[in-house]
Amino acid sequence: MTFTKTEYKERLVKVKEAMQKKGIDLMISQDPANMNYLTGYDAWSFYYAQCVLVHINEDEPICFLRPMDAGGAYIKTYLQNKNIIRYDEKCIHTWPSHPYEYLVEEIKRRKWDNQSIGLEMDSHYFTAFCYKKIKIGLPDAKLKDSERLVNWVRFVKSDAEIDLMRIASRITEKGMKTALENINTGVRQCDAIAEIQKSLISGTPEFGGDYAGIVPMLPTGKGTSASHLTWTEEKFIKGEATIIELAGVYKKYHCPMARTITLGEPDQKKIDTMKATNEALDAGISEVKPGKTCDEVAQKFWKVLDKYKIKKSSRTGYSIGIGYPPDWGEHTLNIQKGDKTILQPNVTFHMIAVMQFGNWGVESSEAIRVTEKSRELFCKFSRELHIKG
Repeated sequence: MTFTKTEYKERLVKVKEAMQKKGIDLMISQDPANMNYLTGYDAWSFYYAQCVLVHINEDEPICFLRPMDAGGAYIKTYLQNKNIIRYDEKCIHTWPSHPYEYLVEEIKRRKWDNQSIGLEMDSHYFTAFCYKKIKIGLPDAKLKDSERLVNWVRFVKSDAEIDLMRIASRITEKGMKTALENINTGVRQCDAIAEIQKSLISGTPEFGGDYAGIVPMLPTGKGTSASHLTWTEEKFIKGEATIIELAGVYKKYHCPMARTITLGEPDQKKIDTMKATNEALDAGISEVKPGKTCDEVAQKFWKVLDKYKIKKSSRTGYSIGIGYPPDWGEHTLNIQKGDKTILQPNVTFHMIAVMQFGNWGVESSEAIRVTEKSRELFCKFSRELHIKG
């Protein structure tokens, strides 16, 4: 287990308190980040049906897994064997048979079928067919959206979680250093990424890295004007900029970072825009402290952009912590105008500024922790435009 049994129990108490407030008797969580948070379970098994059940009257969560994955639960979780439930292997990809038929029967067996059941309606891993099986199979249950209940419990980190994110940040720094060393004129993008990934997975001499919820992003040239582009086999070109967005990961805890590099002669337009971008980031970061809202941080950030007449419509930050594909965001706070979420000590988020201008762009970001009185930047790495002649 990554954490002590005491910490897992404390998390369960907080989840149950949130369930009581929402009038939920039984919560079904498919999000692998939430499953990990509640039980310690960690395996690449999220491609098919699995979940954790939390009942208001049960002392432990219940893992519902494919039989071949149950062994991972015995190894990775703190749960008693009786709370690791396996469905029939014959359900795997044999539509219309589905594992949730067994989940429904298990809920009926425990006489929870007429209670209030919370569902993660917007989870990446909760399909329409899963919902259909529950709705048809449990006609007497009151189904409701749990509204990212566990995600919001995860919102404030324990000191032990912060320690893991600090370790992840050292891996992030190493990965970004490797990126800047390997992005050179004439080098294939895929070859640079191979070195970056190797660096992120090998980690530091003390701590090995983990796979990230998102692969490294590597838009280059005109691609810097677009979002979420990955690498190709094309070569880096002199005179073009490249954006690197990656995350060091330790025991599933992420610490993202974005930086921009340009090859060849300095482009004053890009240099000036990067300075404005970093000025906006610094303004927003200066507003980060307990009691402030996401809106207040965003207002400071956009005030600088307005000064430079830079338009940006997308959010400029989001909560981070545990991450599984396809995302490393927690789906809670957003650093954007109008988000009144109040910052608290040990809230962690990625404040990311990407500026796009038709056929070029620059990007910079910081992973941030709210402290008791101020803020902590997880990484120590120059945000200036990195120029290689």
